Amino acid sequence: MPSMFSRFRLAPLTAALLPLFLSPAVLAETIKAGALQVEADTISGQMDSQLRATGSVKATRDNQQFEADWLEYYVDKQLIRAGDRARMRQPEGTVDADALEAYLATDSGSARNADFAFGQGKRVLRGHAEGLAMQGKGSYQLQTTRANTCAPGDDSWYLKAGTIDLDYGRNVGVAKHARLEFEGVPILYTPWMDFPLDGGRKSGLLFPTITTGSDGLELALPYYWNIAPNYDATITPRYIEQRGLMLGLEGRYLQPDYSGKIYTEQLPNDKKTDSNRSLWALEHTQTLNQQTTFGLNGRYVSDEDYYDDFGNSSTAATSSSLLREAWVNYNPGWANFNLSASRYQTLAGGSEQYARVPKLAISSNKTLWGITANLESEITRFEHRNLQDGWRTVAYPSVTWGVDKPWGFFQAKFGLHHTRYQLDAYNGNAANTLDRTLPITTLDSGLTFERDTQLQGQNFTQTLEPRIYFVHIPRVDQSNLPNFDTSENDLSFAQLFSENRFSGYDRINAAKQVTTALTSRLLDNSNGLERLRVGIGQRFYLNDDDITLSGAESKRTENSSDILSTVGGDLTQALRLDATYQYNQSLGKTERFSTQLRYSPAAGKTLSLRYRFGRNELLDNDGNYGPLRTIDIAGQWPIARNWYAVARQNYSLQDKKVLQRLAGVEYNQGCWIVRVVNERYLTDINQYKNAVFLQLELKDLSSIGNNPMETLRLAIPGYSNINNIADTE
Repeated sequence: MPSMFSRFRLAPLTAALLPLFLSPAVLAETIKAGALQVEADTISGQMDSQLRATGSVKATRDNQQFEADWLEYYVDKQLIRAGDRARMRQPEGTVDADALEAYLATDSGSARNADFAFGQGKRVLRGHAEGLAMQGKGSYQLQTTRANTCAPGDDSWYLKAGTIDLDYGRNVGVAKHARLEFEGVPILYTPWMDFPLDGGRKSGLLFPTITTGSDGLELALPYYWNIAPNYDATITPRYIEQRGLMLGLEGRYLQPDYSGKIYTEQLPNDKKTDSNRSLWALEHTQTLNQQTTFGLNGRYVSDEDYYDDFGNSSTAATSSSLLREAWVNYNPGWANFNLSASRYQTLAGGSEQYARVPKLAISSNKTLWGITANLESEITRFEHRNLQDGWRTVAYPSVTWGVDKPWGFFQAKFGLHHTRYQLDAYNGNAANTLDRTLPITTLDSGLTFERDTQLQGQNFTQTLEPRIYFVHIPRVDQSNLPNFDTSENDLSFAQLFSENRFSGYDRINAAKQVTTALTSRLLDNSNGLERLRVGIGQRFYLNDDDITLSGAESKRTENSSDILSTVGGDLTQALRLDATYQYNQSLGKTERFSTQLRYSPAAGKTLSLRYRFGRNELLDNDGNYGPLRTIDIAGQWPIARNWYAVARQNYSLQDKKVLQRLAGVEYNQGCWIVRVVNERYLTDINQYKNAVFLQLELKDLSSIGNNPMETLRLAIPGYSNINNIADTE
């Protein structure tokens, strides 16, 4: 039975008993900041010097709370001693200990055999320490301790250390003589490490990356340097078993008006090639004022095989040339001016491209009285080690008038495309000047019809959208003009509605043609989703004039293009279909066909089937054409609670050859994630490269191993990061 003296509030310097006859409201107003309120079964002692409370003790001082079997308070020292299991709660966290001492004035003290939980929000450091020292507000030292960031009771991994110092004022934790144990097995030791307490940026060693692949064992140990809030650097020594020691350095910077990064890799003596290997990369963008920006962007490697040897499956497939570019952009509002200079480095499997030194592009469009005046212009200097050099000037002014209504649209455009070449002397020919001027007329119109319909009890809107597109460009021989940057685009549904089938400005096709197309869509009235879209279109030639990629005049042998059709849409909430089909009427054969069916009912559940066929496709950078047939199967799917399988098989049916094979598993325990992925991909005609990804990710701490996330994201359509997926049965 509590005594009548079991409730006290004590000032920090004097222990004055508040009058018991005061009302609760008056009593609350009387309590000052820093006062100590004590509740217990029994309270005894001298009120101005020492107090002892026993039995269900609860003490509160501002935002600090103490609970214990017994508690002693020494008024002159502002010292609390508590024991037989005591608990202290404060904003930084909670401490449960066998014995506790706390000096209230200095926020110092100690605890013995303590369980602790420090931090707020999702990032909480929990664990046990044989000794715990409080060293000022927000500062603690954990002695002979183990800690992790898992949920209470989860010791699947922990950091075991001689001492861990926590400074929440500076937001830094420092562990000495620490080892990381996973499922009771030590996997990493370090005499010293520091880490941010809130997950922010902090200088220090990052966890190592260990991988294996075609070059044997690879080990990288990055060091992160947080130079300033807007500057940082990462220094990465990397040991490659069959090649040697590589050093990587990345520096990043961010300011209100500019940002960028610099990156390099250096391998002084590659044991496989007996040569120095290196990579340099730079990205920089800057805003000078509201109208003017400029930037630098470039990559350089020591040799043409660098990405084949040190890249991954995505870089090996896409890096045939490396761009180096500087540009300035000025937009006063009435026009846009872009001045740039660019060169390319040619890699294995690529062909050398023209340098543009410099290039000035000017564009503008203004609308007055419903008529839009457009300007597209460019002045470029082209240089090549082995081909014709020269200047190309392009001016393409045009006017457009149109009507756009819910029921349809109409747009008429007339332009005059002028191109001038000022060519240097080349291959025995004197310098000369060439001109080409072509009028271009286009008419584009379409209608939209809608009707309400029902399917399986659901309301839909069905549309019928016919479209007609007319282009007229006279035929002009262009065989005497150089080809600096032009290629012929593949025929596609979108290409049916373009005025020029060539990219770039060096070739302009002859055209007197009409494209007709019909599209129908099925729209779900409940959510606006496009459940189905079906389209078919064809281009009809009104004369036989044509221009080849070489620029020579030619005659068409057919009066129409291939027939193109497209089908797509969200068939259900989880199932999506996208397909295109191109039929060659003159040969009576399928020219191209591609389809993708993807099933994604939820995050972490995705399956896709892709098929691609081409009767006569460009197969390599050497200009070789031939048939192409590939099938691509990929997926991510839960196979047990928290277990996910990932896989991809990209196979050439034509060559009976695997282009890429990937398989692995992911497991999300909640406090840690492990990923094991094996990849094998084609880098050359008969040359494969292997990669093994093994990553252990520790919640709110770091990850160990090689991260396969980017590879999985590119390989598997709809791939989800399992960190953000709830537990699955």
